[in-house]
Amino acid sequence: MKKVAFIFPGQGSQSVGMGKDFFENSDIAKEMISKASKRLNINFEELLFEENDKLGQTEYTQPAILLVSSIANAIFKEKCDVVPEFVLGHSLGEFSALVAAGALDYLDAVELVHRRGLFMNEACSGGGAGMMALVGLGDKIVEDICKEQQELGKQVWPANYNMDGQLVLAGIKADLESLVDTFKEAGAKRAIVLDMSVASHCELLTSAVENLKPYLEEYLKDEFSPVISNVTAEAYSTKDEAIELLSEQLVSPVKYKQSVSANASSVDMMIEFGNGIVLKGLNRKICKATPTVNVSDMESLEKVLGELND
Repeated sequence: MKKVAFIFPGQGSQSVGMGKDFFENSDIAKEMISKASKRLNINFEELLFEENDKLGQTEYTQPAILLVSSIANAIFKEKCDVVPEFVLGHSLGEFSALVAAGALDYLDAVELVHRRGLFMNEACSGGGAGMMALVGLGDKIVEDICKEQQELGKQVWPANYNMDGQLVLAGIKADLESLVDTFKEAGAKRAIVLDMSVASHCELLTSAVENLKPYLEEYLKDEFSPVISNVTAEAYSTKDEAIELLSEQLVSPVKYKQSVSANASSVDMMIEFGNGIVLKGLNRKICKATPTVNVSDMESLEKVLGELND
C-alpha cells in the first residue's frame, strides 16, 4: 500500500452544507455531531447545514471545520487501516492533525478550538485588527517591507506562507490598508485587505497564548504519532513540545509551504480531510511530484480508497 500523509485545512475552508453527505450516510458522523453539540451546547446540524451568520465567526468556524475534518478522517479509518507517515494541518488544521495523531480526543479538540477562537477575538477586540492577501511577491521582499514598516511604528507581520508568491499578512487593518500601494509598487499583482476582524499568527494575539495554555495542558496526551509543526516545519510527538509549539503558533507565521516542501518526498500521496480542496490546490504548486487527493464526502472517500490500492 502507498505511503501517505494526512493533511487538514484551516479557517477559510468552511461553507454551508459541509459534512452533510457524511451525516446522511454514516452513523459515525451522526454520533460525532450529536456528541459535539452536547459538549459545546451548539446545534452543529444547524451550524453546518443551514444558512446562518455564525459559521463565519471565528469561535464557531474553528470547531465546525475541525469537526468535519475529524469525521472525514474517522470514517476513512474505519474503512482503511493505513498509518500515515506524518500528519499536517494549516493553522487551525494542526489541531485536526493532532486528533488524527492520537494527541487529542475530538471532543476535547472541538472545545479547545472553540475557546481558541474566543481568545483570538478577545485579543483583537477593539484594536482594529485585520489581514491582507498578497499575490506575486517573494518572501524576502515582503519580509523586508514589513520590517521597514515596523521600524516606522506600523504593526504588520507575515502570517501565512501558503505557496511561492502567495502570502497572507496580519496586523492593524489601517496599517495594512496604508501599504496596498507600497506592495503594488514592489511588484504585487494583488494586495487585498480581507474582511476579517482577527489578526491571526502575529503579536496581536499575545494575550491569547496564556489563556489557551491551561486547556492545552488539560487535554493533550503525553505521546502521539508525529505531527508537523506550523512553526518549525518539523515533526513533534510529545505533550511538552505540543504545548510550546501550539502556543507559539498563535503569534508566529504558518510555514505551510515549507512544511510540505520539507516532507512531501517521504510519501507517495497526501490525503486532505475536510471540506473543499484548499490544500490540494496549494500543493499542486508546492510539490507537483507528490499528488494530493481529498476526502470531503462519501464519493471522494471511495475514490481515495481505490487509489490507495492502485
